[in-house]
Amino acid sequence: MADDSVAMLIDSTTSKIQQLQQAFSELESHNAFLLNLKWKQLEEHFRGLEKSLKTRFVELEAQEREFETKLTESQQLIEEREAVVLAKELASLDRLQKKRDAAFSEILGKRKACNANLEPNLNTRVTKSKVEESSNSKNDEKGVVESKPYTELEILCRDMNVEGLHKYISDNRKNLTVIREEIPNALRCAQDPCGLVLDSLKDFYSGDNLVLDGKKDGNLLGMRRTCLMLMESLEQMRNAEKSGDNFRSESVFKRAKGIALGWKPKLDLMDMDASNGNSLEAHAFLQLVATFDIVSEFGEEELCKLVPAVSRRRQTPELCRSLGLSPKMPGVIDVLVNTGRQIDAVNLSYAFGLTEQYAPVPLLKSYLKDVRKLSNTRSGNMSPGAQNEMEERELSALKAVIKCIEEHKLEDQYPVDPLQKRVAQLEKAKADKRRAVEASKPQSKRARANGSIYPTRVTPPYPEKSFYQRATPERYPYPYAYPVETHHPTTVIGATPYTISPPHTAYYGNGYQVHYQPAPYIH
Repeated sequence: MADDSVAMLIDSTTSKIQQLQQAFSELESHNAFLLNLKWKQLEEHFRGLEKSLKTRFVELEAQEREFETKLTESQQLIEEREAVVLAKELASLDRLQKKRDAAFSEILGKRKACNANLEPNLNTRVTKSKVEESSNSKNDEKGVVESKPYTELEILCRDMNVEGLHKYISDNRKNLTVIREEIPNALRCAQDPCGLVLDSLKDFYSGDNLVLDGKKDGNLLGMRRTCLMLMESLEQMRNAEKSGDNFRSESVFKRAKGIALGWKPKLDLMDMDASNGNSLEAHAFLQLVATFDIVSEFGEEELCKLVPAVSRRRQTPELCRSLGLSPKMPGVIDVLVNTGRQIDAVNLSYAFGLTEQYAPVPLLKSYLKDVRKLSNTRSGNMSPGAQNEMEERELSALKAVIKCIEEHKLEDQYPVDPLQKRVAQLEKAKADKRRAVEASKPQSKRARANGSIYPTRVTPPYPEKSFYQRATPERYPYPYAYPVETHHPTTVIGATPYTISPPHTAYYGNGYQVHYQPAPYIH
């Protein structure tokens, strides 16, 4: 269509030139010589343009036809090459399939010949115990036997070596993530997995009175976390194999019940409020009840009273479901709200789908309001040290609320910009105070032999703690701080108000504490 329109325009130039000539002819009567001279010049100009346009148009048409010819040839060449490649691929696949079929037939033939040559009366197999010492065998779907050496962890479980198991986990605490994944499989090698785990609990409260620098012995805490990890792994193995009936045997039930009844009075003597929702002992007791299915020996209300003591631990929601306490969660959340632990309440409300009953944003605002109210109440007659502590408390609370908002994607309902500005103000004030204190320290000087005077280097005083204190510095602030004074009524479960806790660290059931940034659950 475009070529036809261009040709028509070129053809119309002749008629337009003729029309222009007629117009000039009408003017010849005025000045024939001059007009005739001008027309000849114009006519030659237009005729030249017409000729050049036609010549160029013919050339373009020839080039277009040449291009279309080459394009057609290229497309045909590509199609031919694609057909050749496809044919080669099909031929290669056919040859490969024939080789696979031949190899499979050869394997089956040799296997049948080998089985036919075996004599039933010549049984030279090694006894089962010796085989288990050197290899760990299993059959795949095709009946081919695969053997692999036992790992050290599997050997310890197979030999029911409780002390060796504890020592192995303690010595390899840097690889606890890998060990946690391997333990469920290792427990399958034990003749009595339940007995092995129950045996590991015998020293859970041994040395409970040992104190180091005002804290419990680190070795004891590590052993308790190992016990907790073993119970969790045993429950994981039970759920994977759906072998709950084996865990309900009479002997296992009696042993687990006896241990739980021995632990319960010790829990009653502990100050659960001091743990701020991170009680390792309460977690271990609830895990013992869940793993060995002895919930019927304890009332739901009795178990619910322990949930606030573990509300900040990562496994708490799943543990409560395993114990059948999901219907009781509203009462637990009420206790957390009434004791100034709204962030724990928000996390549990999300875990159990209770956000409509316990709206997250009002709870978080109420938590910050309580912290600020406490700071304002005491700011009048407060010493500088106490004032710094209250500012640190507010700073930790703000960071915890921001973390909770981001974790549950509540930015649209509760913008974090004002909170972040307040955090920046508190951190700036904190840094200014630190610089002022450092500037006010006296700088002692000493004269050198050459007459010059240099300030002596002032080293900060070390805290009066044991020489063997933990060397790792606190890299992150408290997850959040609870108000010291709360005047909320308690519910049936009856938890008491929480005070500010020492620096929190993430506890894992299989080992040692790890520093972490603020998070909804710390275990």
